[in-house]
Amino acid sequence: MMPDLRWQDIVDILIVSFIIYKTFILIKGTRAIQLILGLVIVMFVFSLAEKFGLFTVGWIFNNFVGSIIFVIVVIFQNDIRRLLLALGRSPFFKKITYVQETLFYDQLVNACVAMSKRKIGALVVIEREVGLEEFMEIGTRLDAEVNAELIISIFQSSSPMHDGAMIIREGRVRMAGSLLPLTKSSEVEKSLGTRHRAGMGITEVTDAVAIIVSEEKGAISYAHKGEIFTNVSGEGLKKVLKELLG
Repeated sequence: MMPDLRWQDIVDILIVSFIIYKTFILIKGTRAIQLILGLVIVMFVFSLAEKFGLFTVGWIFNNFVGSIIFVIVVIFQNDIRRLLLALGRSPFFKKITYVQETLFYDQLVNACVAMSKRKIGALVVIEREVGLEEFMEIGTRLDAEVNAELIISIFQSSSPMHDGAMIIREGRVRMAGSLLPLTKSSEVEKSLGTRHRAGMGITEVTDAVAIIVSEEKGAISYAHKGEIFTNVSGEGLKKVLKELLG
């Protein structure tokens, strides 16, 4: 007769399954996969030795398994360190390195400050959890690192992509020249142009963050959850991005 299945047992199974799944996702494509396959083979041979009474083989594998933790720590210390660091990392940066993550904020903010000084109009949208694929049907698809020179060149008036929005996904520039929905709010200041209205519009229908640089005044603004915050400094913008993306 099987014992009654408690709700705690179901939660226990789900938690363990989730941990195993996330672990495999994190170690996919690393040397740790080879280690796990090796351990499976070792345990299989060990179980056969126990079953058929192969005492010498069993003794050898028993001593090997006893020291396997020490072997793993020594050989895979760098992989373990990266794994532990990745557990607390934002999903937004999961496909770029830590060096690229650090440069991301500097390059993006430096580009906005430079365009602000030169009064180059810009609209940069950063995807978060809600996908922006439906807004990427029109424009030019890219796959490039977030680089200040690249961003500035795209929004130069001579560029064919300068009128649309740039979309950043998972820490990389994925789209330029995209068309976004305008805000439906009736309380928008009349002084705000199309870029600002589009920046507000995309944050009304998604959880994205939009950065707007005014072509007339050179002021930097950002929009989030349908609200717009104007006249933001470079350091202020970097602080907000780290809070929303980190």
